[in-house]
Order: sequence, then C-alpha cells, then structure tokens
Amino acid sequence: MITFLICLAALITAYFTYGKYLDKVCGIDEKNPTPATTMYDGVDYIPMPRWKTFLIQLLNIAGLGPIFGALLGAAYGPVAFLWITLGGIFMGAMHDYIAGVISLKNNGVSLPEIIGKYLGNNTKIFMRVFTVLLMVLVGAVFTSQPAALITSNISLPALEGTAIGTMSWETIIVFSIITIYYMLATMLPIDKIIGRMYPLFGMALLIMALGILVVLLTDSDTYIIPELTSLKNQISNADKFPIIPMLFTTIACGAISGFHATQSPMMARCMTSEKQARPIFYGAMIAESIVALIWAAIAMAFWGGVEGLNNAIAENNGNAATLVNIISETTLGSFIAGLVIFGVIACAITSGDTAFRSARLIIADMFGISQKPIIKRIAVSLPLFALALFIIFALPFQTIWSYFAWTNQTLAAITLWCITCYLAKQEKPTIISMLPAVIMTYVCSSYIFISPMMFGMENRTLAYIFGGIMTVVIMAMVLFKMKKK
Repeated sequence: MITFLICLAALITAYFTYGKYLDKVCGIDEKNPTPATTMYDGVDYIPMPRWKTFLIQLLNIAGLGPIFGALLGAAYGPVAFLWITLGGIFMGAMHDYIAGVISLKNNGVSLPEIIGKYLGNNTKIFMRVFTVLLMVLVGAVFTSQPAALITSNISLPALEGTAIGTMSWETIIVFSIITIYYMLATMLPIDKIIGRMYPLFGMALLIMALGILVVLLTDSDTYIIPELTSLKNQISNADKFPIIPMLFTTIACGAISGFHATQSPMMARCMTSEKQARPIFYGAMIAESIVALIWAAIAMAFWGGVEGLNNAIAENNGNAATLVNIISETTLGSFIAGLVIFGVIACAITSGDTAFRSARLIIADMFGISQKPIIKRIAVSLPLFALALFIIFALPFQTIWSYFAWTNQTLAAITLWCITCYLAKQEKPTIISMLPAVIMTYVCSSYIFISPMMFGMENRTLAYIFGGIMTVVIMAMVLFKMKKK
C-alpha cells in the first residue's frame, strides 16, 4: 500500500510542480489568440469550455490502455507502479503537453506536419504515411473489440483466425452499427457528437476508477497491494517477456503513448486560451496514469499477489475483459460492475472514432483539403474505413495488436525527438525530452529484435546490443540535423 500511495501522491503533485515548470518552458501566454478563434470553421475549429475539452482529451487518449494494459502489465510485478509513475510524469504527460502546445501555437496543425517542421521534409513524408497507418490500426482494434464486448458478455473473440472470423452474427450486427457511428463521429462537426457525449463518458471513466480506489483504501486487509522491494520481473515465463522492452509496450497509455500526440491537435483547435494547455494536455495524461495505477494495484491485490494474477491471466487465456468483469462484480457488485463494463466499452469506442477523425485531419492537412464541405470530409474518410475493414478481415487480432503496440511507441519516440528539436530551436533545456527520447528509442529498437512478432532473437544480450546500436545511430542522426539547422 505504501508504494501505491507514494506513486499516487507523486502523480498528483507533478501536475502542480513539473506541469507548472513546463508552462514556463513553453512560454504560455493567455493573451495569445488560439486557433479556435483565428481559424474557426464550425467543423473542427470550434471554441469549447475547458472542462469539456479536458474530458474529451481524456477519452481520446484513454481507450482500453489504462485498464487492460495496466492489468496485464501488473503481471510483471510492482515494477509496473514505477513505470506508470515515472513514465507518466516525465515522459507521457510531458510528451502530450509539449506536442499539444506546439500544435496550439501552429494553428492546430496535425502531428506529421509538426514533425516535418522540426525533423525535415523527408521525415514529414514518412510520418504522414506512418501516422495514418497507426490511426487506422487503432480504428481497427477499437472497432472489433467493442462489438465483441457488447455481444458476448465481455468475452473477446478467439485470437485464432481473423478478428472478425470468429464473431457471431450478433457481433457482426453490432460491429456494423459501431462502424456507422464511427463514420458519423468522424465527419460531423466536433461539437455534435464528440462534444456532447464524451464529457459524460469521461466522467464515467473517472468514477469507475474512483470506485476501485475506494475499495483499495477501505478494504486494505482483504486487498493487499504488494510493495516495490526490487525490480525483479515476476511475470510467468520471464525469459520470453523481459521488462525491457515488453513492459514498456504492454503499459503504454498509462505511461507514454504516441497515439496521444495525434489527438492533441483536435483539442488545440477547440481551446480558448493557452493557459488551458496544462489541465487539458498534461492534466489529462496524469489522470490517465492515475487510472492505470489504480487498475494495476487492484489487479495484483485482488488475486492475492502477482503470482495469483499470473495464474488468473493464464486461466482466462489473457482475456483482460473477463478479468475486469470478475474484479468489478466482486468488489463493486453486479449493477456497478455493469456500469464499469459500459465504461470500458465507451473507452474503446471513443478512441476508435477519434483515431479515424485524426486520420481525416492528417490527410486534409497533407493535401490542403478544406474540411468545411461535407462532401470533402466523406471523400477523405471513406478510404480510411475501407482500409480498416480490410485489416480486420485479413489479420488475426493478436497480430494487429502487436504491430499497433510497437508502432504506437515508435511514434512516441519520434515525437519526443521532434520535441527535442523544438526546444533546441526555442533555446530551452532539451534534457527534459532528449532523455525520454533515448529511452523510448531503445525500447522500440530492442523490441524489433526481441519480440516474437519480429526477429524473436533468443540471445537477449545480442538483441540488446543491436537495439543499442540502432539507438546510437538514430540519436546521432537527430543531433546532426539539429546542429545543421
């Protein structure tokens, strides 16, 4: 319990300390006009109140990550607390905040255009394709999974075969309804669906986490949270799943996620003051880290420790949704557990539709396509949905998820290098982003050689060496570009 409480206090304190420091670094000035007023179009550039943009940002970035990812990541042991806390404060929240501020100060432009501005035109061209592909992968993941959750009492489809190949007819019907909803949410003005529904879902996410927190605090004799006494990897088959890089990709949204930086420009187009950057960008990520910390804690405590959690994961074939349902029904009762599952489904859906919306904006920025006429929004959006459906039908869910996890963290690393170049140009301290950039570059590089979905090298030492060489090469390339500019 002590480790958990220290981590919880550190996350809350960071918002008022490190977050405030980042305000000074980024030169936040409430007198500066925002894109919501200077580029208002009634579709994507629409002023909204701070509380609403905060809750929308929280839902945009959350998805299933801070619940499912934290629960599965807790199988590594209390070291997960350390990653969530330090990653959330110094990497994820900083990453979301500065990426959002850069967009805010550049007319709400999409992430690939920001990266191109600071890392060069060739990088911009690559990132346009890379980022759109990530958004489509996110959309594919969060189209099939909510459908399965709704129709099979939170039982996910089997991982064998395609993600939709094992679905029932009922699931396919719900799947179709979700797809239609995604189309509407992607193309309609942001205040029509997202602006009205997301604040409600955002509050649901926070309330269900608060419910679990109350259980942990008031029934600490029953649910004993393990303490962090070492960095030992406690997951079953630890040789196959080393902490570096596997923990860093298992728990992404609760610590750092490249997907978040693609969502920040949407809220940058709706903010009415630069002073809102800290609560909306930094604050939403800190809130997500708190949610992840709570779910990681209950996952370890509920089954009597890390070993019990690993056994439960094995018995349920790694089905995190089933584990969430068991925890919720036991600790909160059937009725509230139903609300929790509703919140889980809402988290998935609200990340899926904003992923497609973000992809639409990226393509529109890429080709300079005005998004005010509905026909142009349709023309940009339909190919994205077609590609997502192809991926869902063609690939097993496990494959989609594995490549999404690596692509997501690779985008985080690239964004961190972009932030480093931005800070250097502004003559601000670059260490705050360069160190996280090096860490995430090493995580993604070593993942290439260790993951069974890629090279799957059994010689871990050699894999780590290759990852280190890649990291040094990438770091040298970025530093050379910075010096050249």
